[in-house]
Amino acid sequence: MRLRVFAAALAALSVAALSGCGETGASGGDGSLRIMAPAAAGGGWDQTARTAEQALKTADPKRKVEVYNVPGAGGTIGLAQLAGEKGNGNLLMTMGLVMVGAIEQNKSKVTLAETTPIAKLTEEYEIVVVPADSPFKTLADMVAAWKADPAKISVAGGSAGGTDHIVAGLMAKAAGVDPKQVNYIAHSGGGEALNALLGSKVSAGISGVGEFAEHVKSGKLRALAVSSGSRVAGLDAPTLKEGGLDVELANWRGFVAPGGLDDAAKKSLTDLVTKMHDSQPWKDAVAKNGWIDSFQTGQQFADYLKSEETKVKGIIAEMGLVS
Repeated sequence: MRLRVFAAALAALSVAALSGCGETGASGGDGSLRIMAPAAAGGGWDQTARTAEQALKTADPKRKVEVYNVPGAGGTIGLAQLAGEKGNGNLLMTMGLVMVGAIEQNKSKVTLAETTPIAKLTEEYEIVVVPADSPFKTLADMVAAWKADPAKISVAGGSAGGTDHIVAGLMAKAAGVDPKQVNYIAHSGGGEALNALLGSKVSAGISGVGEFAEHVKSGKLRALAVSSGSRVAGLDAPTLKEGGLDVELANWRGFVAPGGLDDAAKKSLTDLVTKMHDSQPWKDAVAKNGWIDSFQTGQQFADYLKSEETKVKGIIAEMGLVS
């Protein structure tokens, strides 16, 4: 797995170098904006970035907006690339709780302290699913098998140390299974995890509700539980607490920009993202994807980031997820 992650990281860096990611200067004279999704296509960051792209084009039709992907290492490959764009006011990176965990998990030399926090956008609860042909009809079925032989239950999700991994660890702990024994299969994007599930290559999967809901409704996947405090509208799935596991956790996503921005560039990006947030296409997408609007900007978001870093560091240490 480590070799595959390393190879993917090298490939991502090579593609980024060839695509000329730093071509747009800090002045923003051409009114263009690039949004980096630091993961493979098909995942939550990619979905958020492309939803934002469409909403921005509606809110500001004259502005050219482009999304590009830099997969690898829970977003820390993209984060390192962003750090090299210091002062670039034409660049945003989608990020969130997954990245906070991955920085800790991967012992990343580059941290969020080297970025400019712009806005927290959404929160989203996690969903636990199994393939349609799985013998597990309920969460209790899965937990019983998990307790009997943790190694036999493979759980697909996003990056190691990310939200999906944390939920798996918290579920294991609540079920009386050693979190260090969880057979977690990390993927660089939601699309890869979904393929593993649809191909019945793994026992279960954990991801954001928006990534799996369609496939649950079509019958290709079976939902065992959601990580919310109460049931999610439109989904026939109990909460983890209803299923006997005292776990509740919401993932969140937002935007950061490169470090070293002057006040004018920071205000310009914040105003643009606020305009996007207030647009009808964004509001419609939030509702459609089952996201929760949790918009924050400025110092409020910066303070939230710091508190999340402290919280996640504690959870990862407790779960024994640090490599």
